[in-house]
Amino acid sequence: MSTLTATTEEPRTTPARPVYRVTGRNVLSSEWAKLWSLRSTWITLGLGLLFLVAFGLISASRYKSGINSGHMDRDFADSTAVSLSLFGSNFAQLALGVLGVLVTAGEYSTGMIRSTLAAVPRRLPVLWSKAAVFGLVALVVGTIGAFVAFGFGSGIVSGTPAAMSLTHAGVVRSLLGAGLYLGLVGVIGAALGALLRSVAGGISVLVAALMLIPGLISLLPSSWQDNISPYLPSNAGESMFALTHDSTTLSPGAGLLVFLGWTALALAGAACRLARTDA
Repeated sequence: MSTLTATTEEPRTTPARPVYRVTGRNVLSSEWAKLWSLRSTWITLGLGLLFLVAFGLISASRYKSGINSGHMDRDFADSTAVSLSLFGSNFAQLALGVLGVLVTAGEYSTGMIRSTLAAVPRRLPVLWSKAAVFGLVALVVGTIGAFVAFGFGSGIVSGTPAAMSLTHAGVVRSLLGAGLYLGLVGVIGAALGALLRSVAGGISVLVAALMLIPGLISLLPSSWQDNISPYLPSNAGESMFALTHDSTTLSPGAGLLVFLGWTALALAGAACRLARTDA
């Protein structure tokens, strides 16, 4: 008599794969890691900081040499330590704005945006995270650069009519306003990159909005200039960190509101295209 013994095999268990949830925090972390993984980020941020500090020191040195020689350039006659130190903001805004375009449009040129949107199907959190991450970085770099430039610049013009310290009324507000302006320029650059999906196109529109259009407006009749010029992005932004104001410029609060409006408009256009069209 034979006995059959049934053997039961234990089911093989495979380790459970970790579940990854698409949360706002994870999207922010992803964009933060992608930003700092690019060599262009370090180079362009360094250039933006260099432009802000170096041109501020150059303008302060030129003012001091004009005082000592007795031949002051009319463009520097009414300058203050703040305006001299922030002279490089016009150059720093280009570096930070261009990097903002690269942050978004660069993914379209390489095709990485498809992987990004596959991981975040809702799409819009990608745009908000990119804008928030780079805007914060640009804000920090711009603020640090403004205070460093003022620290050295105020030392150069010490003992001159332009001399000022941090305790003077409006100085801290102007320096913080300059940092905020540069941060918002970075956000606008990121929005233009997502809207146009082209590095060359985004940079062209950015340069036109910040530098070319204000020059063209100067060709209009003076009555038109007074009504249009204060509300242009660059002029509204400059009023955010200007110490003095007149009837042709906006107050710091009004300039901030106008510039926030331009930023919101760029983000709205980018969000609309991202939500309605394929990558």
